[in-house]
Amino acid sequence: MQTTFPMDGLTGSERPVKPWLKVTPAIITIGIIAAFAVHGRIAQPAHYNDFADNSAVSGIPHAGDVLSNAGFALVAIWGWLALWPHRDSDQFRAAWSGYRLFLIGLLLTAFGSAYFHLAPGNGRLTWDMLPIALAGAGLLVGVRGAQGGSKANIEAIGLGLYAAASVAWWVYTDRHGAGDLRPYLLLQVLPLVLIPLWQSIHRAPRTERIAFAVAMGLYVLAKLAEVLDHPIANTLGFVSGHTLKHLIATAATAAIVWGVTRRFAGDGRRT
Repeated sequence: MQTTFPMDGLTGSERPVKPWLKVTPAIITIGIIAAFAVHGRIAQPAHYNDFADNSAVSGIPHAGDVLSNAGFALVAIWGWLALWPHRDSDQFRAAWSGYRLFLIGLLLTAFGSAYFHLAPGNGRLTWDMLPIALAGAGLLVGVRGAQGGSKANIEAIGLGLYAAASVAWWVYTDRHGAGDLRPYLLLQVLPLVLIPLWQSIHRAPRTERIAFAVAMGLYVLAKLAEVLDHPIANTLGFVSGHTLKHLIATAATAAIVWGVTRRFAGDGRRT
């Protein structure tokens, strides 16, 4: 349902945005970057690669952590099939560059993370981190484009290069004994802050905002499961916290794809 303002006849998404609101996301982004700079190096936890999953299926080691990545591929394929036909529509054109990068990153995450978990170690971790970084970059560009961004292609290229550089920076610093995750983590923090802000400022459809809110809540829950990898495995016995992380994160990405397809590949109504 559209919200109309009697004074100007504009829908909620079309009403002019106040100038100070337009610059708020940029100010917050600068503030987060400054906080990371002041904080100093953020290292990978010392025993990060010591996962609790020791299951084996048909000769696949760490089968829970490996096979639980399949969901990312399924969600990526679903999103691509649903959104591809609408890539040139007036409403979706500006957002497609970002969501295309998001879906590609999501598909690559399924393979990169599975490869990493077959034999966990920093040597393989790059192939897990890079797709995740690309997906985060794509999500930022996609949401911004959906709210009226006009330079989506340039932003997708720029943030895609930043995503690759953030992983390259970690590899470089890690090999010199002082791994630094700050540029990489920035791509995980910014979506949690900027996406709800952009959607609020530009009055995104309610169903889309709810879908993204659910996704963010699930993402936080997934990170909690990751931290509690061993305690969850010891308590439940049949599944580890990291395996649950993959499953919950898959649900989060499914919520995002559902929200986007509801808006751009549905019946065209705003709710």
